Amino acid sequence: MGKIVVSMLMLSAFLFGSDAGADGSSDIVSRTVNFLIFTGILFYILAEPVKSYFGGRSAGIAEELNKVQERLRDSKKLKELAEQKVEEASRFAIELAESSKKENKILADKIAAQCEAELEVIVKQNSALMELDKRKMVREVVSEVMNDVMNSSNGALGKEAMIEILKKKVA
Repeated sequence: MGKIVVSMLMLSAFLFGSDAGADGSSDIVSRTVNFLIFTGILFYILAEPVKSYFGGRSAGIAEELNKVQERLRDSKKLKELAEQKVEEASRFAIELAESSKKENKILADKIAAQCEAELEVIVKQNSALMELDKRKMVREVVSEVMNDVMNSSNGALGKEAMIEILKKKVA
């Protein structure tokens, strides 16, 4: 095919070559025909590569546009998922705050109950210690009185005298 085109060009150059300068006439017709043949050949040679280039470019642009639209859809889905996670997190935070308040109240009640129980135990221990100290004092007083009575009296004392001494020591 290329050989045919080249031979046409060569033939047209010989056929329509300008000899107008020799006889003084105008060569517009031959130049126009040469130009039309040249443009036809250029169109024939360049039409397919230009079409394929622009077709490929259009396809590439369309493909990029599709990719961008797909990324946009994906990002919208990710945005929706992120918004759902934010909502879930806020609900979880509210639930966590409520449960922590409940646990705080339960712990405070438990600690108060423990404090009351410990206070009761301390009061019981204190009363027991007081009772023990009271008994100890009574023993010491009785022991001291008995020692005084034994030391001070050489003779036998009567019951009445002992009771009097005890009353004085206790009072």
